[in-house]
Amino acid sequence: MADIFDDYSMSGAMFEAWDEMFERPGLPRSPYRSLFAALQPLAPADLRFRADQLARVFTDRGVTFAYAGEERPFPLDLIPRILDAHEWDLLTAAVQQRVKALEAFLADIYGAGRVFADGVVPRKLITTSAHFHRQAYGIEPANGVRVHISGVDLIRDEEGRFRVLEDNLRIPSGVSYVIENRRALTHTMPALFAEARVRPVDDYPARLLAALRAAAPEGVEDPTVVVLTPGVYNAAYFEHALLARLMGVELVEGRDLVCSGNRVRMRTTQGERPVHVVYRRVDDEFIDPLHFRPDSVIGCPGIVNAARAGQVTLANAVGNGVADDKLVYTYVPDLIRYYLSEEPLIDNVETYRLDDRDPEVLHDVLGRLDQLVLKPVDGAGGKGIVIGPQASDETLAALRTQVERDPRGWIAQRPVALSTSPTLLGDRVAPRHIDLRPFAVNDGDEIWLVPGGLTRVALPEGALVVNSSQGGGSKDTWVLAHPTDPAPSVPQKHKLPEPREAGGGPRDSGPAAAQLAGQQQQQQ
Repeated sequence: MADIFDDYSMSGAMFEAWDEMFERPGLPRSPYRSLFAALQPLAPADLRFRADQLARVFTDRGVTFAYAGEERPFPLDLIPRILDAHEWDLLTAAVQQRVKALEAFLADIYGAGRVFADGVVPRKLITTSAHFHRQAYGIEPANGVRVHISGVDLIRDEEGRFRVLEDNLRIPSGVSYVIENRRALTHTMPALFAEARVRPVDDYPARLLAALRAAAPEGVEDPTVVVLTPGVYNAAYFEHALLARLMGVELVEGRDLVCSGNRVRMRTTQGERPVHVVYRRVDDEFIDPLHFRPDSVIGCPGIVNAARAGQVTLANAVGNGVADDKLVYTYVPDLIRYYLSEEPLIDNVETYRLDDRDPEVLHDVLGRLDQLVLKPVDGAGGKGIVIGPQASDETLAALRTQVERDPRGWIAQRPVALSTSPTLLGDRVAPRHIDLRPFAVNDGDEIWLVPGGLTRVALPEGALVVNSSQGGGSKDTWVLAHPTDPAPSVPQKHKLPEPREAGGGPRDSGPAAAQLAGQQQQQQ
């Protein structure tokens, strides 16, 4: 009987790419052999039926994402992406290394500034970044952590080597889909897991809560943690609500909080209650109208002063976005060497800086825009990226004008053929380009990665932009356990605490819809 991979062409993508599943047509790579054997007997129509079931389950559970003004089930492909244990060990060490270096960098630029004095990074590079905030200068986190949650985007190049594509240290989103994808696939396709020792992902809420509690101000024995959301009209509201529910903490909006005397309290049905840690899902510009945009109604006036006074912890810290600047990204290998005295475990993608330090590089890039990928340095969610080989003459002409007007606002990279993975498209399976966003949680003692992270898929043929805000989908990401590993368990200190006695949650409140339409955070 014909199987679903009979017509699968590894050269089906626009760019020649490394295929995650197959060494050559019909020959799966070692980690995929049991999955390949389990999928072969299934007919495409059966997979399509299960995919439709999955979409209905996601809709019923509210696992949705706002795209083009429409709420839709988050696209999950039924064919998982697999990483073997040794690959995951490398990725874990590389992400931990990168987060440690960026933690040191953020502490330095908002403190002593040694990196400037030693000539590693130009001061002007930082002060001209849109996400460098002087309001964060001198704020010392209680346990030294600024990057409580990070998402470092990785790709595999044409030769199968992993590379870092970008860093997300502001408000990285997508971990809710890691949790829900696994839950859905185990229920819809349980047979796929029969022979695979797949590491679980459901430790994440406990690990996150433990890290947030560890970040509480000094002297607080039993900290109150809240998740701060812009409201139900935010594209990632499902994630905010899910994480709050799984951690057993309150989900609040800005007007549920009040700050006076540098202390933050939460309005509840039984009066005000102290708040010690705020896991914020609101951008810097809207977090505090006293320091940032005065017209913001989705933040809390005075909360930055409370953080400076050491009475509340903001996770992630205000000002982290400077490390997401794609021009700063080009310096991260040097920052690893400078702060850690180590060589980077995973390289960046080859990148050209277009600032005014080297006019010849700018001239060279402008002469071959049709051969490169141009990215705005402060972009998020895939917005503004121009892939030269796929762009029209009109797009390239407009790009040239923008780059000439503001070289500091752009970087250029060589086009990388992101690796491909078999993806169900209607009743057929075809290769589609993917990336990987591992999520790291830093509790001050350990940087822990949820096994696998979020594999995002560019669904249109030939597309290289995988972001969900650009219509991308996702895959469940399997990390295979080492053969000698014991059955995984959650360490005691990372178990979720018992629910608190009913103390009255936040008062019912809806978002300020008129302002939210213009102030929703960008999805990273």
